[in-house]
Amino acid sequence: MSHVKAGGTAKNTRDSVGQRLGVKLFGGQKVKVGQVIVRQVGLTKRAGKGTSLSRNYTIHAAKDGVVKFQTRRVRLFTGKSVARTEVTVE
Repeated sequence: MSHVKAGGTAKNTRDSVGQRLGVKLFGGQKVKVGQVIVRQVGLTKRAGKGTSLSRNYTIHAAKDGVVKFQTRRVRLFTGKSVARTEVTVE
């Protein structure tokens, strides 16, 4: 017979790895075509001129240049106007 009482099972042993989201290149930094500028879930930052938006909402550089972040007013479907960050490459 065992001399240790039953410990039960651990239910919180599983964990997933981080998705490495966020801004990869900041304002004023040089960028080349195809480089990732922002990795995001959903459209938290908008893609402006000189950038492209992929299917998973990652913003890539569409041309060589310098990254620039600026705030832009965007009208929602309800008619409300909210501030959103727009990423451009100049």
